[in-house]
Amino acid sequence: MQEELKAIQTLFRENRNEADAVPMAKYMKNQFPFLGIKTPLRRQLIRQFFQETGILKKEFNREFVWALWKLDEREFQFAALDYTNKMLAKLKKADLPFMEQLLLTKSWWDTVDTIAPKAVGQIAKAFPEVIGETIDGWSIHENFWLRRAAILFQLKYKEETDEALLYQYLRANATEKEFFIRKAIGWALREYSKTNPASVKKFIESEHLSPLSVREGSKYI
Repeated sequence: MQEELKAIQTLFRENRNEADAVPMAKYMKNQFPFLGIKTPLRRQLIRQFFQETGILKKEFNREFVWALWKLDEREFQFAALDYTNKMLAKLKKADLPFMEQLLLTKSWWDTVDTIAPKAVGQIAKAFPEVIGETIDGWSIHENFWLRRAAILFQLKYKEETDEALLYQYLRANATEKEFFIRKAIGWALREYSKTNPASVKKFIESEHLSPLSVREGSKYI
């Protein structure tokens, strides 16, 4: 693991761009420092890293992800997610607490919105018992990033969406004033409206949602 970690740090730091780092950090409200590696180049570098190390042929390595997560620059968290997204089929039920740890650490929409519908969504689909065991609790958790993750974990489920569960989570958060929750409600409704527009329309009309949630959720209706 140490060799892979050293390799990706070297690769990324050799491609840092201070001129781009400042506006990239500003875009993220200066929550995190950046190396200044824009997405197209980062994807190219991560593909190179995967090919040179063969890391994707191994089992999912939480220690590798966590080591990247602890590094200062945000591109390393993105790299951790790029790696995790390539390993979705290898994720196990026991990886969900680790995903919760990631959701709660260096939390911002860019990481939460990747982890929730991808890693969490994959684990919940393969091991549906985790919904009652864990994700239900997230939906009413004091930490709004976990609530956002609960709202979004079914985002890509389409016809497999548990509609009753989705609406349960949305109702539980309907009066929330936090922007990121209101936005998530709208996003979840908008995405599900591609599958069941009549149901979403009825839900929006019958519930007391924020104007933001209604506006976002109604875009395709």
